[in-house]
Amino acid sequence: MDKRWNIATGLALFTVLYNIGEGIVSLYFGAHDEALTLAGFGVDSFIEVISGLGILAMIARLRRFGDKNRGSFERLALRITGICFYVLVAGLVAGAMFSIWKQQKPETTIARIVVSLLSIAIMRGLAWWKIRIGEELNSASIIADAKCTMVCVYMSVVMLASSVLFEVLHLPYIDAIGMMGLAWFSFKEGQESFEKAKGAVTCCGHC
Repeated sequence: MDKRWNIATGLALFTVLYNIGEGIVSLYFGAHDEALTLAGFGVDSFIEVISGLGILAMIARLRRFGDKNRGSFERLALRITGICFYVLVAGLVAGAMFSIWKQQKPETTIARIVVSLLSIAIMRGLAWWKIRIGEELNSASIIADAKCTMVCVYMSVVMLASSVLFEVLHLPYIDAIGMMGLAWFSFKEGQESFEKAKGAVTCCGHC
């Protein structure tokens, strides 16, 4: 098999392992510090895990069966990812409403700032490498996974901005605003996953 597929496998494996760690850390400190935005970010990390596992499964199928039934497999994987994003949107919106109702403030934003800075630095480079490999292999699914990784970067920027604003202004609603920002990016990614599943922007069967 093309050596570039081995690189794609390594990138997907790194995505899975890194996001498992990031998700656990984010959920722990999100609960400990009552930082709902960080907790929501942690859930998104596990959606990244699903996306990475999908790429690993696709490559394993290619090694064993070639392109046989690849299109239907990719569409199913995209639909599952899309559903996960929509569930995340519902949870983030509900959490934001709860935060506003309770006027909840995070105890500290240190963990959010550290996690978001690490994610911006690591995920941006990872997304660039995935896009490059995806284009070389003419693989829409790898490019889609790269875009999912870039959404993680955008969400990290939103979380970082809301954290800095909270440190400056100490307003109770900033955490809720940050969650709504994460919800917007999650909704767009879920919508794009279903569009790709319909075959609008995929190259299923030959990529």
